[in-house]
Amino acid sequence: MADGDVIDQETPSRMRTLSQEPVADTSPSPRPERVPHQGAFVRLEPLDATIHGDEMWAVAGDPAAARTWDYLGYGPWTDKEQYLDWLRTQQASDDPLFFAIRDMESGRAVGVGTFMRITPESQSIEIGHLWFSPRLQRTPAATEAIFLLLRHAFDDLGYRRMEWKCNALNAASRRAARRFGFTFEGIFYQAAIIKGRNRDTAWYSILDGEWPAIRANFEKWLAPDNFGESGEQRRSLAEMNAPRS
Repeated sequence: MADGDVIDQETPSRMRTLSQEPVADTSPSPRPERVPHQGAFVRLEPLDATIHGDEMWAVAGDPAAARTWDYLGYGPWTDKEQYLDWLRTQQASDDPLFFAIRDMESGRAVGVGTFMRITPESQSIEIGHLWFSPRLQRTPAATEAIFLLLRHAFDDLGYRRMEWKCNALNAASRRAARRFGFTFEGIFYQAAIIKGRNRDTAWYSILDGEWPAIRANFEKWLAPDNFGESGEQRRSLAEMNAPRS
């Protein structure tokens, strides 16, 4: 696969030495709660099928969204009630903890994201189960949704490590991880069986010491003066977060 040729050339930008250095605060980080997170482009709302079901089905059940489920362990759905049942199951989960992503311009829910693999005692957490409808993909709203999750985990809850994992063949997700400032850590081969197929999993992370610079880059990218009159970006987030070694 052509994407694999490029992906396998990734080199971690993080140069670290194995250590057992003391951790200043070893108390468990708080678990994320079912509370909304407001941004300029999006609002993250605790998933509720009663509130979000119809809006989400309008985009999730659209045939144009069929390929967006390719690398997820579920979907696509052709039956609304089955999809709503799935939403009800997910809204009851504490880990993963699901949020609906509401686009502020349209006022409609157009995607979901979660905190998962929540490990307070290790101060480690993951962003996962990301599903962005075609209406959300490649928009400032999509980027801000990730930023709100990162900011809450690091700044509000004090986690030391944020993880991002995806199918190693999912080139789009791997590009997104690098764009958002995650560092590639390696591939776990034959890590899972998804929809009857092997999944090799690519691992990425952001550490707390790296977060302040990455946060500043998100803030600069999301600032109004980074966009032209037609909405085009003046400077890319990928460029801002490019590895420097």
